[in-house]
Amino acid sequence: MADRLRVAVIDDHPLFREGVVHTLRSTRVLEVVGEGGTADDAVRIASQELPDIVLLDVNMPGGGIEAARSIARVCPIVKTIMLTVSESELDVTQALEAGVRGYVLKGTSGSELLKTMFAISRGESYVTPGLAARLLTQATRQEPAPAAALPELTQREGQILAQVARGLTNKEIARALSLSEKTVKHHMTNVMQKLHVRNRVEAAMIFRKHSGEPPEAEPAAGGSPKIRTQAVRPALAGRDHAR
Repeated sequence: MADRLRVAVIDDHPLFREGVVHTLRSTRVLEVVGEGGTADDAVRIASQELPDIVLLDVNMPGGGIEAARSIARVCPIVKTIMLTVSESELDVTQALEAGVRGYVLKGTSGSELLKTMFAISRGESYVTPGLAARLLTQATRQEPAPAAALPELTQREGQILAQVARGLTNKEIARALSLSEKTVKHHMTNVMQKLHVRNRVEAAMIFRKHSGEPPEAEPAAGGSPKIRTQAVRPALAGRDHAR
């Protein structure tokens, strides 16, 4: 199949790695082109095989974040995803700064991981929603005082960014503002370009810092609050990652 993703899986726990590889191969829409357990393995496989995506773990010999940084420098066309147990806000922030395009917890389902990988292959970005919400909360606490307005944004762009910061998806924003989903995506592409950010999480964090508004939580199924945050592509990328 021409649209099959070529993937490398790097994790220093053989049993877990074998499980991920088995899950990916069973989908028949992915080709696993390499496996390893260290940062050196990750960089070597990325350089030799040029996979579409490399799955990394934060905590592995040589460091997953260092591996991602090296891959971004040596093979910028290769996209990286952290598949990890670490819920540290610092790890998430450093991973994004290193060029990681996705941050997913190991408790995710195989189908969700698959959707995330295809979304990232289209140029989108993704952070597990609960972690994204915590990043927004942390940013608000660190920058409690409202800053100057965002003069570069149009009124419509500002309206849409405010809705993104509330945790709404493009479809929900389109419904709320009586726009087409395509129009919302177009405006968000412009917003991310103007703010020089890579994804919706970073754009929302900048909005929080400037507005001084606390994150708006939605009641989850079990009654606990959550913010649904879908970090999407930089400029000129494809459709939103479907949930």
